[in-house]
Amino acid sequence: MSHIYLIRHGQASFDADDYDQLSPLGEEQSRLLGDWFKQNGETLSQVVMGSNRRHRQTAQQCLQQFRNSPDDFPETEWIVDAGFDEFDHQDVLLRNHPEFADFRALKQSFNNHPHPRRAFQQMFAAAVNRWVNGEYNDYKESWVQFQQRCRLALQRLSETKSEQHNMWIFTSGGTISALLQDVLGISDQRIFDLNASLLNSGVSKLQIGTKRIGLGYLNSTAHLETHQRPELISFR
Repeated sequence: MSHIYLIRHGQASFDADDYDQLSPLGEEQSRLLGDWFKQNGETLSQVVMGSNRRHRQTAQQCLQQFRNSPDDFPETEWIVDAGFDEFDHQDVLLRNHPEFADFRALKQSFNNHPHPRRAFQQMFAAAVNRWVNGEYNDYKESWVQFQQRCRLALQRLSETKSEQHNMWIFTSGGTISALLQDVLGISDQRIFDLNASLLNSGVSKLQIGTKRIGLGYLNSTAHLETHQRPELISFR
């Protein structure tokens, strides 16, 4: 049986002008994941990722710890598939809050908030609900189009697998949620409850059989929890 490991990227740079890069915490989370994989004897056949920078940086930090040699799993052999990219969160947010046409103004609005991440999450949840309910067609990519894109990317990998083939896919929370939706039978209305629970560098394991895809485990952060440092755990 083959396995696919869906790996959410390490913490990105929430407060930076460019979100699409790992924070120092995100880099550490990713290295700890690679060390955990190595110590637990996990095997790897193929590295796959979306095209976002945070996906590649997570893979780089993870593989840095996992490799036995710099020649193992060179980046030139990694598969980059934009089908595993995250949805455009800026577009989704701004469609619900057009007053923040300049995305920097949105960040500025949270500067003096006592709990900026919590406030952002509340705004983000409302914007996502508008996107998912399908009543509006003003998005660059609809929710349905996003679902289809992610599932087609997974299908492409599943069709090229071989026996005992273990693929690590470095991607984002929205993509993982869309891919797990069919496996878990979650409705559109509840899918982002799952998304909100996915942790940075968390791992979900899929078992690829001849007729179906099953879930091995969901959102594991054992590689972080073993260190008993609460600051390693992050959602955003």
